[in-house]
Amino acid sequence: MQKTVTFLMFVGNQCGNAQKAMKFYVSLFENSSIKKIEFYKDGEPGGKKGLVKHAVFKLAGTEYMASENTFEHAFSFSPSTSIYIRCKDEKEIKSLVKKLSKEGQTFMPLGDYGFSKQFAWVGDRFGVSWQLNLEGKSK
Repeated sequence: MQKTVTFLMFVGNQCGNAQKAMKFYVSLFENSSIKKIEFYKDGEPGGKKGLVKHAVFKLAGTEYMASENTFEHAFSFSPSTSIYIRCKDEKEIKSLVKKLSKEGQTFMPLGDYGFSKQFAWVGDRFGVSWQLNLEGKSK
C-alpha cells in the first residue's frame, strides 16, 4: 500500500537549519521524535559535511522527512503549502501560534474568520508555513 509523507527540503537561506527545525518541532507536539538523521560526508554532492542528507521525524504521530541541499534552486518554502494542525483547546492553539510565529511571520492572526472561530496561519523562523485550527470550531 502506498503512503504519503511530507518532505521538507531546506535550501538557500534555510540550508543548515533542518536539524534545529526538527528539534524545535518535536518539542512542540506530543508523540514526536527524530527517528533518524543521516549527515553528508566530505565530498558528497548536494551538501557539505555536517548538513542533513536525509532525516525522518514524527510530529504528533505523523511521519515527515527532511534534507538540506547546497545546490542552487529557484524555490524555497512557500506559504501555499503548509502543515495543518487541529488543536485540542484554546491554550494549545495560543501556545503554538506564539511559538511558531516567533521570529517568523503571521499571515492570518488568531481569530474568527467565519469558517472557524479560532484559526491562525503563520510562517516559522525556518520558512515553514503552519495553519492552526481549534478542533470542533470550524463552521
